[in-house]
Amino acid sequence: MSQLRITEIFHSLQGEARSVGVPTVFVRLTGCPLRCQYCDTEYAFSGGELLTLDSILAQIRAFGCEYVCVTGGEPLAQSGCNALLQRLCDDGFQVSLETSGAMSIEHTPTAVSRVVDIKTPDSAESHRNLWGNLEFLTTHDQLKFVICSRDDYEWARFKLDEFSLKSRVSDVLFSPSHHDLSAMDLADWIVEDRLPVRFQMQLHKVLWNDEPGR
Repeated sequence: MSQLRITEIFHSLQGEARSVGVPTVFVRLTGCPLRCQYCDTEYAFSGGELLTLDSILAQIRAFGCEYVCVTGGEPLAQSGCNALLQRLCDDGFQVSLETSGAMSIEHTPTAVSRVVDIKTPDSAESHRNLWGNLEFLTTHDQLKFVICSRDDYEWARFKLDEFSLKSRVSDVLFSPSHHDLSAMDLADWIVEDRLPVRFQMQLHKVLWNDEPGR
């Protein structure tokens, strides 16, 4: 029977992306091949508990919540992730996937709203961007840039035009790196440039200051 290594399963408010503020069950898979300089989930790099898909689904159902977010770490680094996503969709959940953009989303169920990061230069992992993922995106999906500096912002603006990103997905999200860039500065740049993106801050950090399981 398929198993996944799980760091935590918990019920909270979605802190970012299109469904921000919506009560959601989070399934955090263990492990990540990237080391972004601003990572806030280093505790998910190792450890965790091996659970069967049936056990994972049972824990999710116990919360009585419609929305499920599969996250990490990098969830797609575990080969059984797509099977979990399909089971969740088959069971009628509204499912999102948070992925680094360094792993292929080709075989991920299209019923899932895939929130795909595009790593900026100041993340220290921009060389890991798998640009071929763009061809698999649909208007059900979302793209996210975590912006660390003005140089990152200008780089992201260029990519927005270079790949016509706004036409590929429902939302392009620009988020300030929590410890690197003032949220007000990023908001001002977006407004000044009339950039067709969605500004976001991480609600869970405002409310609970990075407390695991919140």
